[in-house]
Amino acid sequence: MQRRGLLLATLGSLASAAAPAADAPERPARSSALAGQRLVTGIARAGDRLVAVGQRGHILHSSDGARSWVQAAVPTSVDLTAVAFADEAVGYATGHEGTVLGTRDGGRRWERLLDGRQANALVLDHMQRRVASPDAREQDRKLLDEARRNAEAGPDKPFLDLCFTDAANGFVVGAYGLALRTRDGGRRWEPWFDRIDNAGLLNLYAICASGGALYVAGEGGLLLRREREGSRFEALSSPYPGSFFGIVATRAGVLAFGMRGHACLSGDDGRSWRPVATGLPASIVSGAVAADGTVVLVDQAGNIVRSADGGLHFGASGLQPTMPLAAVAFADARTLVLGGPRGLRSVELTKKDS
Repeated sequence: MQRRGLLLATLGSLASAAAPAADAPERPARSSALAGQRLVTGIARAGDRLVAVGQRGHILHSSDGARSWVQAAVPTSVDLTAVAFADEAVGYATGHEGTVLGTRDGGRRWERLLDGRQANALVLDHMQRRVASPDAREQDRKLLDEARRNAEAGPDKPFLDLCFTDAANGFVVGAYGLALRTRDGGRRWEPWFDRIDNAGLLNLYAICASGGALYVAGEGGLLLRREREGSRFEALSSPYPGSFFGIVATRAGVLAFGMRGHACLSGDDGRSWRPVATGLPASIVSGAVAADGTVVLVDQAGNIVRSADGGLHFGASGLQPTMPLAAVAFADARTLVLGGPRGLRSVELTKKDS
């Protein structure tokens, strides 16, 4: 299992020992009064609303600054991994079994846009056509073999993150180098399996947009960049060989973070990266940026640090660990919404700047 998958599985084991049902992809998520107390793996803003995703297809939304949560109607019970909104109404979520969901009402109701069987078939067909083309490379043949193995194995690989630059255009990325693009809000998908500098098929854990470009962070120190309208994701020089589990755009550049509290920042469009001292002892699993530019990072152990200068320097947040964490978002300039194996919590940042 991929390293971030191990992190989330560990958190999940703390929340529940029950294994997902075999029919989870097709079975709608159950309504539960305890949904807000189960594992939460992703949180995003949808205008003034907050939307959280997690275990067994649970999605919750809040319109009162995270004081109360309402469970959404979701057509699947698979564990979800990430959520993002293009605007206050249109949003997307990724999950296990190759799941991609979409909403057009701010997270109240969701529909399935892609599943693992469809994703495997798309990638296999794409690679077969690619290998049949006159300019096919040896790497394309290797990727075709991998696509065949994936199709034979079934829909067992998760998408781990997503980035939409507007309501129609976005990418989803995941395990073993999987990446797909949509230009029409998830109705059709285009495989990018062969358009990534990732010969080792390392896991792609996170993706973000910054300055018109897209950045991907992954396993084994993998960092990638796609230029605006570029035809592929190109590898960047990385300062750290360990896995990066997240990447966010800040006012100082692009900040990647991951294992053992490591983080690095690029202020020159990914050409160079400088290590950043976070002071976090455990693997950093999530980060968030406030409207005023404040950056927070959280680690698996529940520690939280804050930066007032776009991630150049981090200091104490004034908060003690509340629980193991997997997700964080700003409800407002001073309120953080935290997600983990014990569900959702809100905490207030102190006024002292880092």
